[in-house]
Amino acid sequence: MAKLSEEAKKLIGDIHPALIATSSKAGKPNVSAKGSFRVLDDEHVVFSDMNSPRTVANLMENPQVSIICLDTSTRKNCRIWGTAEVLDSGPLFDEAVTAMAARNMKPKHVVKIAVESVECG
Repeated sequence: MAKLSEEAKKLIGDIHPALIATSSKAGKPNVSAKGSFRVLDDEHVVFSDMNSPRTVANLMENPQVSIICLDTSTRKNCRIWGTAEVLDSGPLFDEAVTAMAARNMKPKHVVKIAVESVECG
C-alpha cells in the first residue's frame, strides 16, 4: 500500500469532482465523476455512491480502480490507483449517511479505496 503525500492530500481536497475509472470483469470501462471524493487517511481515499450502478457493479466484479483529480486551470493533477471495497453498512457508511443528510441525500454505498500507487504533478 502507498502513502498519500501532503501534496496529494491537498490536491484531492481542492479539486472536485474526481473522475473514477472502473472496468467490469469482461473489460468494459466506465468513468464517473464523484464530488464526494476525499482522503480518509494516509493510505485510503473514499467516496459516496449516490446513484452509480455501473461503477458499483464494476467494482463488485473487479475492485481495481483508477482516479484522477485534475485542475484544468492550473494543470495540476493527482492520479491514484488502488483496490476498492464497497460498503453498505458500518461506521464509515453511517458517517457518510450523516454527512449527506444535510444535503437531503442518502448514499447507497461508500467506496473505500486502498491506495496502491499515487502520482501528482
